[in-house]
Amino acid sequence: MADSWPTSPGVDLHLDVSAPPGTGGRRAALERALRDAVRTGRLAPAARLPSTRRLAEQLGLSRGTVKAAYDQLIAEGYLTARQGSGTVVAERPGASSPAPPPSSTAAEAPRHDLRPGSPDVTSFPASAWLRATRRALAAAPSAAFDYGDPRGSVRLRTALAEYLGRARGVVAEPGRIVVTSGYVQGLALLVAVAGPVVAMEDPGLPFHREVVRRNGGRVVALPTDGLGARTDLLGTQVTADAVVVTPAHQYPTGVTLHPARRHALAAWARGGGGLVIEDDYDGEFRYDRQPVGALQGMAPDHVVYLGTASKTLGPALRLGWMVLPPRLVGPVTEAKLYSDIHTGAIGQLALAELIRDHGYDRHVRAGRLRYRRRRDLLASRLAGRYAPSGIAAGLQALVRLGPGGPDEAEVRARAARAGLAVGTLGDHWHEPGPGRPQGLIVGYGTPGEGGYPAAVNALVGVLGP
Repeated sequence: MADSWPTSPGVDLHLDVSAPPGTGGRRAALERALRDAVRTGRLAPAARLPSTRRLAEQLGLSRGTVKAAYDQLIAEGYLTARQGSGTVVAERPGASSPAPPPSSTAAEAPRHDLRPGSPDVTSFPASAWLRATRRALAAAPSAAFDYGDPRGSVRLRTALAEYLGRARGVVAEPGRIVVTSGYVQGLALLVAVAGPVVAMEDPGLPFHREVVRRNGGRVVALPTDGLGARTDLLGTQVTADAVVVTPAHQYPTGVTLHPARRHALAAWARGGGGLVIEDDYDGEFRYDRQPVGALQGMAPDHVVYLGTASKTLGPALRLGWMVLPPRLVGPVTEAKLYSDIHTGAIGQLALAELIRDHGYDRHVRAGRLRYRRRRDLLASRLAGRYAPSGIAAGLQALVRLGPGGPDEAEVRARAARAGLAVGTLGDHWHEPGPGRPQGLIVGYGTPGEGGYPAAVNALVGVLGP
């Protein structure tokens, strides 16, 4: 008899107990199925098996048959009966364990982690998120757990439209917002609809350039200087269908796009030059003056605004959003549909609730104070020759390495000996090589609150006098 799907309570156990003629009957078939499951690793050591009564009900066998099979495999050393714990798979000496999957993190984490790119995840507002999730689930209709709108939950899109309008100066309405599984998905979707040639800031994040290439785009470099991206070169020396910029806080130099450059970029887009993709990755974190408003507010019909919860809450949530020109809502929504149908609904509902009751604002304000303290400590310890720049906003600073001091290779070697991890400017150029400015990109989000001072001390020791 082929196994049937169980309806009785307890753990499910898939076993084929059909007994071909001449193979010893159903008890032998059950013993053979259990033995093979243990040998192949499908039943791992210490895995708990159903009780004899429940397994008998699941498989349509007598309880005596199942008990006899269990007793036989216990005698052979495949199973173990534990008083009060039922029957479990035995530990088998000499049995090989599968190799652990490769990890994207280093086998040994650095003692001091000042790499940029992540917030302080130890400050994730777990209690507020739990309360928001409970409220959201209690109020959610049953349809919220079905397949949803590719654009995302209307509750979240409505909350985002209100928040982005007041906090970032974005011209937004729910119908123009598409919720994504983070910035990377948003960028990939836009490459598919914007055109194949994408200008990206130089220096900039290599990973994002690779995202564009892997989605069929061709990357061209848009130089940056002390005033931000050279938007004055668009249409003359740099030709592209779209341009990706970080105007509030250029990554990795930390420069804010100069007002004249902002106007030039908006004029280029309005004049038919192409689509502007604004990456507002850390726009909420500004310390020395009022936040710089989003570029999108200057040309909402020609600029796509991209934001995420990755820097404010945590990358693990995989929640991002795009505010689109009306003409792109349809094509991007269709591309999103065939990418993943829609982003996970539970997280969207929780974030909508967190924004609605202003818990999101409170968390951002607390983060702004925390990161400002860290920035101030870094600036005070590195005053003088290694004074950091790009520190008016964001979660990272640039420490330039000039003539007469160590270069990036030497600093990396010293940092490795000290157990310190930092980013390097040289990795961010489109075409690295001799003559390029060198420096360290120092993040002040990754360490927990207690570990940051020690990490800064390690950096000071690595740089030397």
